[in-house]
Amino acid sequence: MRRAQCSCGQLSVETEGEPTRISMCHCIACQRRTGSAFGAQARFADECVRITGTSTTYTRLGDSGHAIHFHFCPTCGSTVYYQLDRAPGAIAIALGAFGDPTFPAPKVSVYEARKHAWVGMPEDVEHID
Repeated sequence: MRRAQCSCGQLSVETEGEPTRISMCHCIACQRRTGSAFGAQARFADECVRITGTSTTYTRLGDSGHAIHFHFCPTCGSTVYYQLDRAPGAIAIALGAFGDPTFPAPKVSVYEARKHAWVGMPEDVEHID
């Protein structure tokens, strides 16, 4: 059981079991959305996730051409989770929302053509561009 939440604690997600995928995205949209050099997420099957609190949704088209629905706290603005039309039945949770430095490292890295030169990658990460 893991718990992720926004900065103010109003929006939270509890997960059961292990993530089906842990990845990082270097696309410019994720850099802008997170205010960081990349976005990182852990995907869980819908049935392994329980969401509490209120969220506001922002939808955009990803570089893949598929919609992504970002759910963020209307009070503090933290993105906590999102759903990808390209991955039905899964919920992606922002890795940082777990607040757990022992969370497993990403195994997939996408859009590395836009990766900041100083960003180091885990040795065993799969590279997809």
